[in-house]
Amino acid sequence: MALSNSNGSKGLLQSRELFEYVLETSVYPREPELLKEIRVITANHPQSLMSTSPDAGQLIALLQKLINAKKTIEIGVFTGYSLLLTALTIPQDGKITAIDMNKDTYEMGLPVIKKAGVEHKINFIQSQALSALDELLQDDENRGSFDFAFVDADKVNYQKYHEILLQLVKVGGIIVYDNTLWLRTVAMPEEFVKEELKPSRFYTIEFNKFLANDDRVQISQVPLGDGITICWRL
Repeated sequence: MALSNSNGSKGLLQSRELFEYVLETSVYPREPELLKEIRVITANHPQSLMSTSPDAGQLIALLQKLINAKKTIEIGVFTGYSLLLTALTIPQDGKITAIDMNKDTYEMGLPVIKKAGVEHKINFIQSQALSALDELLQDDENRGSFDFAFVDADKVNYQKYHEILLQLVKVGGIIVYDNTLWLRTVAMPEEFVKEELKPSRFYTIEFNKFLANDDRVQISQVPLGDGITICWRL
């Protein structure tokens, strides 16, 4: 879920003008037209700010290309911006396991995914993520077989997702976590944080501390969107 900051822009840049410059100069000129379609469709949803920020999406696609990702997993789909991004990036015979409890939002972007001709790459699972991940682990062929994972779901379970993904993602693969700066609240005194943001703020702070000390991954926390943390599986 990508949140907006106080000046109304997506992302953590304090200058809306600078953020728009990045989008207009480097991101939008290279954004596939079908991705733009999903972005426009998503803009009409009351929770549109949950969508992956386009600048973060550009980095995700680059990472997938760099490691030649072919088999990926996505926890938290929403309307499918990052899902379509991945489907357009991986090879024709690539596969994405996409997990989300809400099939209605996925179906908002599904016509665009079908138009792109990449629906065959996607295995959408309507489920709680932990139960779906546990089921994947039951098949030994899945262990260490995924090249890339993207997590954009409830912050409460990020550490649980991480432990399972370390079993599913191969050594040399990449796991990306979204919202790891949680609307800048991770650096705010707690008394200045809105009540509704406090629970996820707590779990995000704890997860960031955990990743910083996890010697099973090499990490980089990047201030794109609402903050993303890139983990290279060692």
